[in-house]
Amino acid sequence: MHHRGDHEQGAPELLSPLQRLTSYSVAAGRIPYAAAVFTPIRARRLTLRPVTMADLEDVYAYQRRPDVCRWMLGSEPRSREQSQKSVAAMTGEDGLRVEGDVLSLAAEANGRVTGTVELVWRSRADQTAEIGYVFNPEFSGQGLATEAVGALLGWGFEEFGLHRVYGRCHAGNEASARLMTRLGMRCEARHVESYLFRGEWADRFVFAMLAREWLSRSAALAG
Repeated sequence: MHHRGDHEQGAPELLSPLQRLTSYSVAAGRIPYAAAVFTPIRARRLTLRPVTMADLEDVYAYQRRPDVCRWMLGSEPRSREQSQKSVAAMTGEDGLRVEGDVLSLAAEANGRVTGTVELVWRSRADQTAEIGYVFNPEFSGQGLATEAVGALLGWGFEEFGLHRVYGRCHAGNEASARLMTRLGMRCEARHVESYLFRGEWADRFVFAMLAREWLSRSAALAG
């Protein structure tokens, strides 16, 4: 994954049923490869929109925190200059046009960027993507992370036409594993000592969800 690491500081509430929020619809099983303009996703309490350089201070506020970097592969607390480069990179990740592209979105609530979520288009043929996220612990315990990640999952399945979305996290990152579980993703694997993390072999969980499972869950939550 164009993966900035395993990250999530927790959010206990379940997501409300999603609205269809973009300006085009998707026939089942067909991905709209030519859909060029991303329309911001408006969830119940927040908006997911492309990252801009105006987000620097909010992003730096959490990228400089050791507790945020704890589970991020190869990352240490960042300087403001390093965060500026990170934000600049994310501003270019504004859509899924070809396989391998990354869609990075700011999760904005009440005028603040609470974190970022991303979707990496892993396979066009298999209609598969990987989800990632990082959130400011200042906003933990409010359900915003769950709402933001759920909104992006909904967009990926309902609007972009994905068949499968998966996410990975360090086996010790309990908050990230709980978030994916809350959203109905199942733990498909524990890869034992599958990668080097801070100089030691580490286990990694793989969570995943299919489009039909997402749609069934959304219908059940809608009552």
